[in-house]
Amino acid sequence: MLQPLKTKYRKQHRGRGQFKGKASRGAELAFGSYGLKAQSGGEITARQLEAARRAITHAAARGGKIWIRIFPHKPITRKSPEVPMGAGKGSVEFYAAVVKPGTILFEMDGLPEALAKEAFRLAAHKLPVSTKMIVSIHKHAA
Repeated sequence: MLQPLKTKYRKQHRGRGQFKGKASRGAELAFGSYGLKAQSGGEITARQLEAARRAITHAAARGGKIWIRIFPHKPITRKSPEVPMGAGKGSVEFYAAVVKPGTILFEMDGLPEALAKEAFRLAAHKLPVSTKMIVSIHKHAA
């Protein structure tokens, strides 16, 4: 699973207001002809990202190229069950990627559009945000 090799600080504030507004960075196709774009904001965990990546890879069946456009940088902490109030912040349980509406999550190239659409549909079921498939205006030669 994806996670940072080293971070400046081990734990971060949750920052729940960060999903507001539309994405200005990472909102355009940069590599492939097809993309999976987030329609809503939220946090995508490293496990969810890996499950979606596997679904796309499986559907592509050794064809085409896939790019993952987001990375889970944010550490999410949890306190163990039945711990009394106080006694500090919990330990890091997993890492998540913060996603705003309009962010491109995955890109794909070298496949027919129908196959790419099916691969993204399967991947979308693994993600906690609503998504849509977008197609490049000037498609690369497939």
